[in-house]
Amino acid sequence: MQTSPVPQRSGAAPFQALSFRQLLLFFLPLGASASLVMISHVIINGTLARSAHPELLIASYTIALSLMDVIERPAILLRQTCSALVRDKVSFRAMSAIAAYLLVCCLIVGSLISYTPMGPWVFIRLFGAEPSQVPEIVNVFQWLNLVILFSGVRCLFHGIIIVNLRTKWLTIGMGIRLIGMFLVAAYFVSTDKVTSGSVGALIFLTGMAIECIISVIEGRSLLRRDIPEKLEGHPVTNKAHIFRFYRPLMVSSFLAVMIDPAINAALGTTGNMELAIASFAIALNLAHLMQSFFSYLHQIVLNFYHVNARKVFRFAVTVAFLPAVLVSILGYSPAGPWFLEHVMGVQAGSPLMKETLQALRWFMIMNLVFPWLDYLNGLLMLRGQTKVMVWSQACNVAVAILMLVVLVRIVPYWSGSIGALAQSLGLAAEIGVVLYVLRASRTASGKTANQAF
Repeated sequence: MQTSPVPQRSGAAPFQALSFRQLLLFFLPLGASASLVMISHVIINGTLARSAHPELLIASYTIALSLMDVIERPAILLRQTCSALVRDKVSFRAMSAIAAYLLVCCLIVGSLISYTPMGPWVFIRLFGAEPSQVPEIVNVFQWLNLVILFSGVRCLFHGIIIVNLRTKWLTIGMGIRLIGMFLVAAYFVSTDKVTSGSVGALIFLTGMAIECIISVIEGRSLLRRDIPEKLEGHPVTNKAHIFRFYRPLMVSSFLAVMIDPAINAALGTTGNMELAIASFAIALNLAHLMQSFFSYLHQIVLNFYHVNARKVFRFAVTVAFLPAVLVSILGYSPAGPWFLEHVMGVQAGSPLMKETLQALRWFMIMNLVFPWLDYLNGLLMLRGQTKVMVWSQACNVAVAILMLVVLVRIVPYWSGSIGALAQSLGLAAEIGVVLYVLRASRTASGKTANQAF
């Protein structure tokens, strides 16, 4: 299998001394920033939940956000690609050119959906939205389309910050972003202006713009001070090198983002579309909040696996089971209803509360699998085997869609739990493919048992 060049840090040895403290100092700011990202979505959903018609507003915002996630995905991947391949200004210029092409394409597609008949067609035909909902959804998406630009630029400079081990700046940027979002949300709530899903989009846009500005300032500072013009021996010199690594990531990510629209479309065929989509969206946000802190294990692999593989594996074992434990606490203890009522603004004893808790319990499967999948995907990226991720993600999508079809037919009254179980089983199928490939390649290359994966 042809692989793309993935640089290693100079002077690295397979079992060089590496302390748990070093890993924590690198990982904690990354985890904190990822958790803060999910808190930003909690702020948005919590704001919309305080409206007179929370199910309707959350559903319209969620449908628009699902499409934004599809279009934004190539921009998000700039973070992993930059942190894996950029080590000097030559490779950064090649990376920046790829980023510029991608962001222009994303904005063109988003604008076509925002301002042409293509938008209503997509939301009705592909997302199963009611025609009466479409104007509201399109209005939300017009604001979210601007988020994509700020998100892509942010992720590009995040890569520079991560590879220079300045991960605290991701936390700082997210902290300031949250403050800005909270202030905007508080304004809308205090003035009783939460009357549209566009309120959520405006809160999101404000936060993303703030984080982008902070990332650009720190990233450009690192480029000036710490990054050489040309690093001797660095194999990445042009756009072709970047794209060979990036292309499989992009294809696999496009496959991945098909799942959310498929889930929303499937939930739209249940007896109560607004309740099903809203309960799934809130449960998914909570599940992501619990696992988000651990979503950067692939960066631990990319930056430290070549230093001490055994210590990196032990670190993963230490943290990987925590997301499932946290979700189980919310799903099966009084902490869940309390959090939904007092933080998310969901009315106690309401159908939305009941269905959200039920969906959250199924997400325990996803939260158990995800940290290990992120770890294993880090190994694939480290070895330049990103093509494998296309097949594993395709398996994820196939299993998730199959389960959606089956569950909608046999248990349509499960509401948001249909989406939660389908997404969890799809992720389980994905990690099965990745495990198979890594074990097969390990056997073929004669790897010793102490190189843990």
